[in-house]
Amino acid sequence: MNRITSKLLCVVLILLSGCSTPAIRSNTNTTAVPVGTEGSNTTQSNQTTAPQIIAAPAEPLPAAPTRSFILNAASTALVAQAHTQLASNNSIMAAVTIERALRIEPNNPLLWIEYAQVRMHEQNYSQAESLARKALMLANGDPRTQGNAWRMIANSLRAQNKSNEAQQAEAKAETLLPK
Repeated sequence: MNRITSKLLCVVLILLSGCSTPAIRSNTNTTAVPVGTEGSNTTQSNQTTAPQIIAAPAEPLPAAPTRSFILNAASTALVAQAHTQLASNNSIMAAVTIERALRIEPNNPLLWIEYAQVRMHEQNYSQAESLARKALMLANGDPRTQGNAWRMIANSLRAQNKSNEAQQAEAKAETLLPK
């Protein structure tokens, strides 16, 4: 057993010693010899050759990858608890519960939309709009979440009697949300 262990150790050391070899560097200075006729005197000159850059044909940039936000397990449980609290008209506790979830996932736009919903329930429409705009900013790359944020903005603007702005926000939501 000891002999097998020592052989294994030797193999590992040999493999690891191969990792510590210095990198081979290429010399960019090359010697150019002019092509002449046989028997003629040729002169050597040192020149630095630059790598040739071949331009690739212009291709369109790939579309930005889409994201899809989800809540982690703890935040999901807290949001469910906040929904129960809102259903029993306890918006103060619902706000506290969503704030706890936001401490867990402060950059999740879904939680900011939930927080805006709590403020809408409290009839604090301007704060609901601000929270939905924060969600919109964080939802970059997720059209569905952006659409939900725009819909919340539209609802809060409508509640503030800003119908023209609400219609514009609703139109933006419609372009982002699937039918």
